[in-house]
Formats: sequence, structure tokens, C-alpha cells
Amino acid sequence: MKFEDILDLMIEKKVSDVFVRAQATLRGRINSRIEVLKETPFKLEEVEKLVKEITTEAEAEKLQVNRACEFAHWHKESWRFRIGIFYQRGSPAMVIRKIDLRIPSFDELCLPGEVIEQFCKERRGIVLLTGITGSGKSTTIASMIQYINNNFGRHILTIEEPIEFTFRDDISIINQREIGKDVASYEDALRQFALHSPDVIYIGNIRDAETCHAALRAAETGVLVFSTLHTVNATSTIERVINFFSPHQHELIQNQLSYLLKGVFSQRLIPRADAPGLIPAYESMVLSPSVARLIRENKLWEIPKYISSGDVYGMKSFHQCLLELVEGGKISTAVALDFADKKDELELEFRNRGLKDPGK
Repeated sequence: MKFEDILDLMIEKKVSDVFVRAQATLRGRINSRIEVLKETPFKLEEVEKLVKEITTEAEAEKLQVNRACEFAHWHKESWRFRIGIFYQRGSPAMVIRKIDLRIPSFDELCLPGEVIEQFCKERRGIVLLTGITGSGKSTTIASMIQYINNNFGRHILTIEEPIEFTFRDDISIINQREIGKDVASYEDALRQFALHSPDVIYIGNIRDAETCHAALRAAETGVLVFSTLHTVNATSTIERVINFFSPHQHELIQNQLSYLLKGVFSQRLIPRADAPGLIPAYESMVLSPSVARLIRENKLWEIPKYISSGDVYGMKSFHQCLLELVEGGKISTAVALDFADKKDELELEFRNRGLKDPGK
């Protein structure tokens, strides 16, 4: 099976991710479920041939040195894929993700347009999009960048590894830098950003204290910074940012976050009950005066209570969002419980509201 055949199969069957490994069948993710796409297992030499077929000399060298590499690939000029190659049990494996080139609107993504638009209108500070791998963070970020592009005259600078969505200038001008091709590292790109006069910076992922510190420093200079973390809700996101740093720096970071962190938007993609496909459940936290005080005073455990009662600011908890999706017939109670942070509390809420018990 040729590499292009795999991509064609992904397009035909509407597969979001494909998994390639020696001694295993070709499998793909369709609406969050992993399904077998080809019954015959790959031989080791077939996987090695696929890897050789799609990697450049530089990517092949990186794979040998780091035992992993990641890059984007165009297919037939109308499809784009993100490819991650890594070694497992001594042999190469591959994960291929399909990227939708058409950037959907907030409404099409079933996201709360009002609160996300407010994040986009900020002129400085930092906004964090969070969730597990495959939760739709990159698509949400792309829709936010496109919203700014269509509505405001700003210079948007993206720093990604690799570049996923590509943009065309509208009212804004957008420059996209890819790690390893256009700049050596996130740290180098963020050291250089002042030379490029950006209004908005998108950092593909905050993974360490150095990148996090550079992002906060950029926000302090008057730039609006978007980035992502692999955290599950607003409270865990703030904890993660603080814990990037040593304990003696925590008070300083808490103070910085209390005025720089404009919001945290966390999401999870959930199987729909009313139609094929997935729908996002989300938690939105906005930097209200109360939330800023709690971050400054390191009382993070109290933040969920303020999110639940902060609808005037556009805040909503996962618990509230899941309830709304169930009451609207978008998802089932059983699926809602699978994705809930506190299953017992949600199940009790279902019963109090007379909703159908899970599994019945």
C-alpha cells in the first residue's frame, strides 16, 4: 500500500487520524472510535518503505537522531496532513492526522461565539486553549485567527511545529514560522518577535518554563498571545503554568497571571446523539476581578465555583455545558457521564431534572 493510497482512504472514509505500525492492521479514528481500515497487517519493510517515501533528508536525519519527527504534508494540492513518525519497540510507527483546509466559523464548530470573540478583541495578554490531543484545539485557534484576520487590521505571527492551517491575508497580515524550517526553536522565535512588530502571536504549544516565560514576557510588552496546553480544565491549566516554575517564583507568576491571563478555554469532543459526528463540550474561564484575586492569592480550588456563577462574564463550566447538551438532545446522558469531571454530581443533576437515567 502506497502512502498516497492511505491518504485517499482517509478522505474517502472521513477518517481524522490513521495509525501505521509493523505487524498491525491499518486503523483509523472515525468519530472518536478506532476502526480497522485494512485487514492485512503491515510488514516491517512496508512501514520502513513508507517512512522513506515521505521524509526529506533533513527529516530522516532528525528521525534517526531524536527517534521521532513531525511535519506537514500536502496531498493533491487540496488536502493537508500532519504526520508524526516515532519508534516503538525498535521499529518505526506513524500517526497521520487530516487537516481541514477550510477554516470553520465559531457557529459551525458549535462554540460560544460571544466569549471567543471577546478573547479575539483583546489587545494584550494571554489566552490559553486547552484539552487532550484530538480535542479540536488547533481548529478553534485557527477559527480565532481567521476571525481576527477578517475583522481587524493586525499583524499576526504564528510559531508552529509543524504549521497546520494556512491562512491568506484579509484585513490582517499573517506570517507563519515553522520550527526547524523558518526558525530553530520556540525560544529563538520568541526572542526575535519584537523585531517583527506583531500584534498577535500564536505559539503552537507551551511545553516548558522557557516557552511559558517568553509567552508571558510577550504579553507584558502589549501583544495578544494565544497558545495551547494539554490540560483538562481551567484550574489545572493555571496550576500547570505555575508549576512550570520553581517554588520561589510562584508568587511572581501568580501575580503576572492575575493581570495577563485573559481567559482559558478548555474543550472536549463528544459523540453526538442527534447526528453523526462530534460536538464540543467546553469550559470557559474569563479573567473577572474575582478570578484574578483567586489566582493572585493562590486559591485556585475556589475558581470552579466562580466559573459556575460567572455567566455574566461568559463563563461556563463543563458540568453546565454537558447538562445543556443533554437537555438539547445533542448528546446522551451516558456519554455525558463518560466525559464528566464529577460523574456522581452530574448523575444526581440528571435525576433532579427528570432526565433519563444513563444506560436506560
